[in-house]
Amino acid sequence: MSCALIDRFGRTVRYLRLSVTDRCDLRCVYCMAEEMTFVPRRDLLSLEELDRLASAFVTRGVRKIRITGGEPLVRKGILDLFGSLSRHLATGHLGELTLTTNGTQLARHAEALAASGVRRVNVSLDTLDPDRYRTITRRGTLGTVMEGLAAAKAAGLRVKLNTVAMRGMIEEEIDDLIAFAHGGGMDLTLIETMPLGDVGADRTDQYLPLTDLRRRIERRWTLTDTAETSGGPARYTRVAETGCRLGFITPMTHGFCEGCNRVRVGATGLLYTCLGQEERTDLRAVLRGSEGDTALQAAIDRAIDAKPKGHDFVIDRDAGPTLARHMSALGG
Repeated sequence: MSCALIDRFGRTVRYLRLSVTDRCDLRCVYCMAEEMTFVPRRDLLSLEELDRLASAFVTRGVRKIRITGGEPLVRKGILDLFGSLSRHLATGHLGELTLTTNGTQLARHAEALAASGVRRVNVSLDTLDPDRYRTITRRGTLGTVMEGLAAAKAAGLRVKLNTVAMRGMIEEEIDDLIAFAHGGGMDLTLIETMPLGDVGADRTDQYLPLTDLRRRIERRWTLTDTAETSGGPARYTRVAETGCRLGFITPMTHGFCEGCNRVRVGATGLLYTCLGQEERTDLRAVLRGSEGDTALQAAIDRAIDAKPKGHDFVIDRDAGPTLARHMSALGG
């Protein structure tokens, strides 16, 4: 194994979030606009290029790879990529291969994912109400996701639910969401909405600080902070009444940059070392312009060395999104 990826602030990168597409079969109101222009398919990395790129990070000590989108399971042939990357699990060089999904395709693919070495999945679920689900996603059906959750459990996959905390929606459902998730043996992580891309809505109306929501939760549930981690940015509590975990991802109210261990690569091969900054490195050109990985590794080193100290998200009614890039371009 080559030397580890360590940035100028002493943080070691061990986590790669790899987007395989910017396309999605939903249009969630906090993530995408109703009408989207997607990257031409010819500009996407091929499955072979995605494998080569991910493998280059594994040789530098990355222990966790999360496949993201858009919605990763709409990418044609995506299960072949999981199958190929699973060889790194077999050698022990990779500790975890997982994905984040909206759950709409999970019923079809859960068994194959498990056969490829995936042991847990994150499923986005913002409501338990079918009508509200349709409103948030603009086109989805809640029952399809519920079938996906059942299929994941049947395949032996551990499931964590991700819920974006939207003001005016989450408050009246939070107790039911906790009871549903923990009653089904699933962790639940709450996420503050982030100012990425024009979604055709005012995010000041959507944004709810998780500090406020936690106070609402503690009216019914007993929370104890823990030092547990899943390798990402969530800070976890244990809910005494259920014994299960409740996570909080707070990019707006409480940055987690000091311990950042991850980078993101978009489906076109752009490497972002910070979700909240626009600086990126074009790895596609390097991939396609060289046969060996020497130039690729040099490009990765330069990007890691320039990794910023943190993000600068701001939600303001007059300011617009902090970044033009939509959340779907990198999967969060």
